[in-house]
Amino acid sequence: MTTEASTRTDFSQIRYAQVWEDADLLIEALNPRPGMSLLSIASAGDNSLALLSGAPERVIALDINPAQIACLELRVAAYRELKHAELLELIGSRPSTQRTKLYRRCRSLLNASAASFWDAHPNYIESGIGGTGKLERYFQLFRNRVLPLIHSKKRVRELLAGGDPLKRSHFYSAQWDTWRWRLLFHIFFSRFVLGQLGRDPGFFKYVEGSVANRLLLRTEHAFTELDPANNPYLHWILTGTHGQSLPFALREENFEKIRANLDRLEWHLLSVESFLDQNPGCQLDGCNLSDIFEYMSRENMSTLLERLLSHCRQGGRLAYWNMLAPRSRPDSLAKRLRPLDILSERLFLKDKAFFYSRFILEEVS
Repeated sequence: MTTEASTRTDFSQIRYAQVWEDADLLIEALNPRPGMSLLSIASAGDNSLALLSGAPERVIALDINPAQIACLELRVAAYRELKHAELLELIGSRPSTQRTKLYRRCRSLLNASAASFWDAHPNYIESGIGGTGKLERYFQLFRNRVLPLIHSKKRVRELLAGGDPLKRSHFYSAQWDTWRWRLLFHIFFSRFVLGQLGRDPGFFKYVEGSVANRLLLRTEHAFTELDPANNPYLHWILTGTHGQSLPFALREENFEKIRANLDRLEWHLLSVESFLDQNPGCQLDGCNLSDIFEYMSRENMSTLLERLLSHCRQGGRLAYWNMLAPRSRPDSLAKRLRPLDILSERLFLKDKAFFYSRFILEEVS
């Protein structure tokens, strides 16, 4: 069975060279631990790897895009072969003049299709594999062409320095939130421009209202309620590196934990629907579903949830994000799937990947 998004979206390129979902939320929500079997949307691989930190028995990473599977495979090879500092260089989190050499050390660990993919894109390696996706190139365009029209590099550094909540709020209102910021933000992050250059027009089928308005409100939250100094996603958007605050899977304290459990990770070029079709006896304790329901009708979401529930053990959890299209458990599944609203909302307030509108956590009854 195919998934709805595959019928109207091009999946022949890297769409996301990083996972733009905060794994800190995911780890606290799913609590990976020994004995668990977890399903995870692969994307670029970061959050599937992050789940290994808790030493679950099995992490099953799925994606319908072969380029995204190639991203995951190269990361797995890098965790096996490289030191932590070298991994950061290969990703692009840190400057480097040796990325091609680092890739060559990893290449023998790749299968033929992944090696062919990366061999055909040496420029991706040289620039850092974390900056090569369509969304990352969109952020690069904003950073290099739009942001300099709004604020100086000095002011960007002042923003990213963070500070206490009162200082952040005052800086935003007095220094950052100018008419030019609002105008160019609304143009660059409009539904049309974001659809053409950053995501895909097909991803907006179920979105209503102003995309830019919603994103601007969430951006203000990230600049004021959260501390920009501790936000790797914001650092990358504004500077092209992660700064001193890294995403979960790239932190030094998690590196050896992930490396030690790489043999517990498997990946498949399949939709969730197709994987369930092919593995009728699979039983799951948790699912990282990214934002896949954003691209489905409510009817198709309900159908997929029912199928997932038939593969989930009691007490298993489903975690996923809403960005622009509201999605959550339908009333028809109220007796089988319980929303953990208090925990979801507490986690969402800390979400450093600030462009999402909601984090959903539901538990199998």
